[in-house]
Amino acid sequence: MERSRTIPVGVVLERRKIDNPWQDHRWNAVSVIVGAPDVSEWTLLDQGDGFERFHAATLPLTLYRKETESYKVNLSGQPSVYVVLRGDDDPDSPYEVYPFLATASAYEAQDYLDSGEETVESVPMPEGLIAWVQDFCDTHHEDEVFIKRKRSDHRHEQEKFARQPRVDDSGRRATGRRRLD
Repeated sequence: MERSRTIPVGVVLERRKIDNPWQDHRWNAVSVIVGAPDVSEWTLLDQGDGFERFHAATLPLTLYRKETESYKVNLSGQPSVYVVLRGDDDPDSPYEVYPFLATASAYEAQDYLDSGEETVESVPMPEGLIAWVQDFCDTHHEDEVFIKRKRSDHRHEQEKFARQPRVDDSGRRATGRRRLD
Protein backbone atom coordinates (compact mmCIF):
# COMPACT_ATOMS: atom_id res chain seq x y z
CA MET A 1 0.00 0.00 0.00
CA GLU A 2 1.34 3.41 -0.89
CA ARG A 3 2.27 5.63 2.02
CA SER A 4 2.22 8.92 0.13
CA ARG A 5 1.41 10.58 -3.19
CA THR A 6 3.22 13.54 -4.70
CA ILE A 7 2.32 15.96 -7.46
CA PRO A 8 4.28 19.06 -8.56
CA VAL A 9 2.54 22.42 -8.16
CA GLY A 10 3.78 25.74 -9.46
CA VAL A 11 3.45 28.62 -7.01
CA VAL A 12 2.31 31.97 -8.42
CA LEU A 13 3.36 34.95 -6.30
CA GLU A 14 2.07 38.48 -6.76
CA ARG A 15 3.96 41.64 -5.95
CA ARG A 16 1.42 44.43 -5.44
CA LYS A 17 2.08 48.09 -4.71
CA ILE A 18 0.49 49.32 -1.50
CA ASP A 19 -0.07 52.70 0.09
CA ASN A 20 2.06 52.44 3.20
CA PRO A 21 4.73 54.79 4.55
CA TRP A 22 7.05 51.92 5.59
CA GLN A 23 6.90 49.62 2.59
CA ASP A 24 5.98 50.13 -1.03
CA HIS A 25 4.82 46.62 -1.98
CA ARG A 26 3.50 43.35 -0.59
CA TRP A 27 4.00 39.71 -1.66
CA ASN A 28 1.05 37.28 -1.79
CA ALA A 29 0.59 33.76 -3.09
CA VAL A 30 -2.35 33.96 -5.50
CA SER A 31 -2.63 30.53 -7.16
CA VAL A 32 -1.02 27.19 -7.89
CA ILE A 33 -0.46 25.49 -11.24
CA VAL A 34 -0.99 21.72 -11.03
CA GLY A 35 1.66 19.68 -12.84
CA ALA A 36 3.87 22.70 -13.54
CA PRO A 37 7.39 22.09 -14.84
CA ASP A 38 10.43 22.99 -12.74
CA VAL A 39 11.67 26.55 -13.11
CA SER A 40 15.20 27.70 -12.35
CA GLU A 41 14.39 31.42 -12.44
CA TRP A 42 11.22 33.31 -11.59
CA THR A 43 9.05 33.73 -14.67
CA LEU A 44 6.90 36.83 -15.17
CA LEU A 45 3.38 35.66 -16.01
CA ASP A 46 1.32 38.84 -15.88
CA GLN A 47 1.81 42.51 -15.30
CA GLY A 48 -0.65 45.31 -14.78
CA ASP A 49 -1.25 48.59 -13.02
CA GLY A 50 0.50 48.17 -9.67
CA PHE A 51 1.09 44.40 -9.75
CA GLU A 52 3.36 41.71 -11.18
CA ARG A 53 2.71 37.95 -11.05
CA PHE A 54 5.52 35.43 -11.14
CA HIS A 55 5.78 31.67 -11.40
CA ALA A 56 8.22 31.62 -8.50
CA ALA A 57 8.87 27.91 -7.99
CA THR A 58 7.55 24.42 -8.52
CA LEU A 59 7.20 22.54 -5.25
CA PRO A 60 6.10 18.99 -4.49
CA LEU A 61 2.67 18.68 -2.86
CA THR A 62 2.86 15.42 -0.92
CA LEU A 63 -0.05 13.66 0.76
CA TYR A 64 0.64 11.21 3.59
CA ARG A 65 -1.80 8.50 4.62
CA LYS A 66 -1.50 9.30 8.35
CA GLU A 67 -2.64 12.91 7.76
CA THR A 68 -5.94 12.22 6.02
CA GLU A 69 -7.93 13.76 8.87
CA SER A 70 -6.27 17.12 8.17
CA TYR A 71 -7.00 16.82 4.44
CA LYS A 72 -10.65 16.07 5.19
CA VAL A 73 -10.83 19.17 7.40
CA ASN A 74 -9.40 21.20 4.53
CA LEU A 75 -11.87 19.76 2.00
CA SER A 76 -14.87 20.30 4.28
CA GLY A 77 -14.65 24.09 4.06
CA GLN A 78 -13.07 26.19 1.33
CA PRO A 79 -10.49 23.74 -0.11
CA SER A 80 -7.11 25.44 -0.14
CA VAL A 81 -3.47 24.84 -0.86
CA TYR A 82 -1.34 26.44 1.82
CA VAL A 83 1.86 28.09 0.61
CA VAL A 84 4.58 28.82 3.16
CA LEU A 85 6.76 31.82 2.28
CA ARG A 86 10.12 32.55 3.87
CA GLY A 87 12.17 35.72 3.83
CA ASP A 88 15.16 35.63 1.49
CA ASP A 89 18.34 36.61 3.35
CA ASP A 90 20.43 36.65 0.18
CA PRO A 91 21.40 40.29 -0.48
CA ASP A 92 21.86 39.57 -4.21
CA SER A 93 18.31 38.24 -4.63
CA PRO A 94 15.86 40.62 -6.35
CA TYR A 95 12.97 39.13 -4.34
CA GLU A 96 12.39 39.45 -0.59
CA VAL A 97 10.55 36.12 -0.22
CA TYR A 98 10.62 32.67 -1.71
CA PRO A 99 8.11 29.80 -1.58
CA PHE A 100 9.29 27.15 0.83
CA LEU A 101 6.43 24.64 1.03
CA ALA A 102 3.06 23.80 -0.52
CA THR A 103 0.71 21.60 1.50
CA ALA A 104 -2.92 20.52 1.63
CA SER A 105 -2.70 19.86 5.38
CA ALA A 106 -4.52 22.46 7.45
CA TYR A 107 -2.72 21.24 10.57
CA GLU A 108 0.74 21.59 9.04
CA ALA A 109 -0.12 25.11 7.88
CA GLN A 110 -1.26 25.95 11.41
CA ASP A 111 2.08 24.74 12.79
CA TYR A 112 3.95 27.14 10.49
CA LEU A 113 1.61 29.97 11.48
CA ASP A 114 2.26 29.28 15.15
CA SER A 115 6.03 29.64 14.69
CA GLY A 116 5.62 33.22 13.46
CA GLU A 117 8.78 33.03 11.36
CA GLU A 118 7.09 32.23 8.07
CA THR A 119 4.13 33.66 6.19
CA VAL A 120 1.37 31.20 5.30
CA GLU A 121 -0.95 32.07 2.43
CA SER A 122 -3.97 30.00 1.43
CA VAL A 123 -4.87 29.85 -2.24
CA PRO A 124 -7.96 28.20 -3.74
CA MET A 125 -7.42 24.55 -4.58
CA PRO A 126 -8.07 23.78 -8.28
CA GLU A 127 -10.92 21.34 -9.05
CA GLY A 128 -8.59 18.59 -10.33
CA LEU A 129 -6.51 18.80 -7.20
CA ILE A 130 -9.63 18.60 -5.01
CA ALA A 131 -10.56 15.33 -6.72
CA TRP A 132 -7.00 14.01 -6.32
CA VAL A 133 -6.94 14.78 -2.57
CA GLN A 134 -10.46 13.40 -2.07
CA ASP A 135 -9.49 10.15 -3.83
CA PHE A 136 -6.45 9.83 -1.56
CA CYS A 137 -8.62 10.37 1.54
CA ASP A 138 -11.22 7.85 0.35
CA THR A 139 -8.49 5.27 -0.16
CA HIS A 140 -6.48 5.79 3.04
CA HIS A 141 -8.67 7.39 5.71
CA GLU A 142 -9.39 5.28 8.79
CA ASP A 143 -11.55 6.73 11.54
CA GLU A 144 -9.95 6.49 14.95
CA VAL A 145 -12.11 4.64 17.41
CA PHE A 146 -12.83 6.68 20.52
CA ILE A 147 -12.01 4.75 23.65
CA LYS A 148 -13.42 6.21 26.80
CA ARG A 149 -11.08 6.10 29.73
CA LYS A 150 -12.36 4.16 32.71
CA ARG A 151 -12.38 6.07 35.91
CA SER A 152 -11.08 4.50 39.07
CA ASP A 153 -13.10 4.40 42.24
CA HIS A 154 -12.48 7.67 44.06
CA ARG A 155 -12.84 6.08 47.50
CA HIS A 156 -9.68 4.05 46.97
CA GLU A 157 -7.87 6.97 45.41
CA GLN A 158 -8.31 9.01 48.59
CA GLU A 159 -6.62 6.30 50.63
CA LYS A 160 -3.57 6.43 48.41
CA PHE A 161 -2.93 10.04 49.25
CA ALA A 162 -4.13 10.08 52.86
CA ARG A 163 -1.58 11.19 55.36
CA GLN A 164 -0.28 8.36 57.51
CA PRO A 165 0.37 9.10 61.17
CA ARG A 166 3.95 9.05 62.35
CA VAL A 167 4.70 6.16 64.67
CA ASP A 168 7.74 5.76 66.94
CA ASP A 169 9.64 2.52 67.60
CA SER A 170 7.30 1.41 70.37
CA GLY A 171 4.28 1.60 68.09
CA ARG A 172 2.87 4.65 69.78
CA ARG A 173 1.95 7.72 67.86
CA ALA A 174 4.83 10.14 67.89
CA THR A 175 4.53 13.78 68.65
CA GLY A 176 5.73 16.43 66.29
CA ARG A 177 9.20 16.49 67.85
CA ARG A 178 11.91 13.92 67.38
CA ARG A 179 13.83 12.54 70.24
CA LEU A 180 17.55 12.53 69.80
CA ASP A 181 18.53 10.04 72.57
